[in-house]
Amino acid sequence: MKVSICVICHRNLGSPESTSRHHLIPKSEGGRDSQTILIHNICHQKIHSLFTEKELRAEYHTVEKLRQHEEMQKFIKWVSQKHENFYQRNKRKRR
Repeated sequence: MKVSICVICHRNLGSPESTSRHHLIPKSEGGRDSQTILIHNICHQKIHSLFTEKELRAEYHTVEKLRQHEEMQKFIKWVSQKHENFYQRNKRKRR
């Protein structure tokens, strides 16, 4: 059996209920047919709590760019200690 890894936090993906597909270019910004990545729900939630759809399209449309952001690095360090099925809602940043 192949174990899948979240490309954001590098933890095992765990149960299908704890994962979702993220469009690297948001559907609302013309990315309906763009590449998607399978990631934890908590990682997906964090991405959308930090960035607007326009920011995702313009600058954060690769895994590398997402992982390089300072707030994402803090999140990855924190979540890497959690169980693969761990979930907690992220607070939205004030803009």
